[in-house]
Amino acid sequence: MKNILTQFSRLFVGILFIISGLIKLNDPVGFSYKLAEYFSQAVFNIPFFEPFALAIALFLVILEVVLGVLLLIGYKTKFTIWSLLILIVLFTFLTFYSAYFDVVKDCGCFGDALKLTPWQSFTKDVVLLFFILILYFNQRLIQPLFGLKTQNLLVVIALVLCCFMGYWVLNHLPIKDFRPFKVGNNIYDGMMIPDNAPKSEVEMVFIYKVNGVQKEYTEKELMNIPAGATFVDRIDKVIKEGYIPPIHDFTMEKDGQDYKDRFLRHEQLMVIVAYDLNKSSAEGMAKLEALHKKALIKGYKVIGMTASSPEQIEAAKKQFGLTFDFYFCDAIALKTIERANPSVVIISKAVVKQKVHYNDIEDLKL
Repeated sequence: MKNILTQFSRLFVGILFIISGLIKLNDPVGFSYKLAEYFSQAVFNIPFFEPFALAIALFLVILEVVLGVLLLIGYKTKFTIWSLLILIVLFTFLTFYSAYFDVVKDCGCFGDALKLTPWQSFTKDVVLLFFILILYFNQRLIQPLFGLKTQNLLVVIALVLCCFMGYWVLNHLPIKDFRPFKVGNNIYDGMMIPDNAPKSEVEMVFIYKVNGVQKEYTEKELMNIPAGATFVDRIDKVIKEGYIPPIHDFTMEKDGQDYKDRFLRHEQLMVIVAYDLNKSSAEGMAKLEALHKKALIKGYKVIGMTASSPEQIEAAKKQFGLTFDFYFCDAIALKTIERANPSVVIISKAVVKQKVHYNDIEDLKL
């Protein structure tokens, strides 16, 4: 019975680590955004790690996949199980912190392929911890499946394939797109809220300064505000969050006006996405004006979308000789549309038809 439970734990943990790691390795940039959220001042306040978020993300997801492979083939059991134990303790702490303090809404355990609430993520990690502890206390029952030379070869192959996959998706696009802006999706459909969707519960909160200290009062407590208190602000506090559509905070704004409805009616719309012009690839930006002119000849309406300031937009247009207009959109929404900075998206009557990394502009079908 003990051997059966151990071998089941070995298969369960190994396969789950490989699947979870491969999903994140498919989109390491997306996972790096999640790590940057943990590093931010709002969570752990270690912003000096943020510039290294992508490197850390790649290391963790490759480690996750390789450890899953090592466990399945029985390679260096003590090292493998100790590594799995340390990793799952780290993940369990992060998901518990996210759930208890409600600071990170989605840990990104399975990327955009499967969204889990913080408590669901924590529960998943506790289950994994349970099975890894079974492996820890029954290490002698985990025997290698192959000879040492074969084991070493399999480990090298797994590591090389993971590194190649990471290199490929960083220089092109995720192999499988799980995001709401994937090819074939209608943007308007992604913004729809079903009639029977749960509504958010919002409470008005009034902030007053009382004896030099800011205090919050609900509508019912307004009569209890002490004399001499000074009004500071009124905010809407979300008590219970309702349904949030897959696509939200999506705008094509310029000079205070949203042109989204006008542009999405176009049959041939080319959108050049550069969420941060200061961080965009100079190599990619240098290709855009030639693409713009080619698209105009083909009858396309061409616009840029960014979260950068007007000053940054003008500087980029001057530096790279860009003649198309940029429209504002929230940076998080733009990062959801595409990971490359810049990238190109072809839209026809609100339907996403094609998306390419700046390295693959020649693959566009205009």
